[in-house]
Amino acid sequence: MINALLNRLLLSIPVLIGVVIFGFLLIKLAPGDPAQIMAGPTATPEIVAQIREEMGLDRSLIAQLGAYAGRLVQGDLGRSLISNKTVVSELGAAIVPTVELMVASLIWAVPLGIGMGTLAAVKRGSVIDRIIMALSVAGVSLPIFFIALVLMQFLGVTLQWFPFMGRGGPLWTLDGLRHIVIPALSLGLIFVGPVARMTRSSVLEVLRLDHVRTARAKGLRETRVILRHALRNALIPVVTLIGLQAGYLLGGAVVTETIFSYPGIGRLAVGAILSSDFPLAQGTILVLALGFIVINMIVDMLYAVLDPRAQKS
Repeated sequence: MINALLNRLLLSIPVLIGVVIFGFLLIKLAPGDPAQIMAGPTATPEIVAQIREEMGLDRSLIAQLGAYAGRLVQGDLGRSLISNKTVVSELGAAIVPTVELMVASLIWAVPLGIGMGTLAAVKRGSVIDRIIMALSVAGVSLPIFFIALVLMQFLGVTLQWFPFMGRGGPLWTLDGLRHIVIPALSLGLIFVGPVARMTRSSVLEVLRLDHVRTARAKGLRETRVILRHALRNALIPVVTLIGLQAGYLLGGAVVTETIFSYPGIGRLAVGAILSSDFPLAQGTILVLALGFIVINMIVDMLYAVLDPRAQKS
């Protein structure tokens, strides 16, 4: 397994290089002049030209890319054009709330989705199966902003059980837990449906295999057959789906973070792009790419746990 992880890490290096180059060029194509933003709307052309020279924007594109790569190697992501804070500090303050939101969403949605999918597979064709599949389709079809607004109105305004604006604090504090309930429910509800559907189809496929029939022929209880012999082998495609969805939650929860004014990395990226804060936007792109790589490595480790044969590949 260690060799597989090392190979994946080596393969990730070209991916990161490609992300750096593509993100740099993409930001350069965006409208707006960083020098004009730093100088302000009332600055004279001479001041803007001087700032452009100090920032190295008057150099060729290749020279700018080389300078940017050199700073990245030293761990310098630059400074925000708007707040004048270092990009590293801005990203550090935003990544923790996003990870908390992702964990709070997955910690209940994944077990519920796997349980619903397994039950639907065992009760195939029954009323329970139809109800679970109907709920799964509804969860996939409903847009996240609709779910978020409904939960906000019901749990936050009507019942007033939980606050729904901002982040109350770290996840291990009571105020932090209360503030994260509605955003985590909103994200988790769109996550349950795909996991349940994938689990159902995967379990149905595994239940037809010979080793499951052999386990039943030995007289093992049906619960043990399902949980130990069927579900474990069926979880490999489910883990793949969870990895992809977790990557989406890391960088794509922009709508949820915007609705609930949650200070996460997605909201930070959108704000940086809208305000033409190019160093901060480049930093968020790099962090999200690193997040996907880490999640894929975790998925590889889970493969080895679920299927020992994967350790040999």
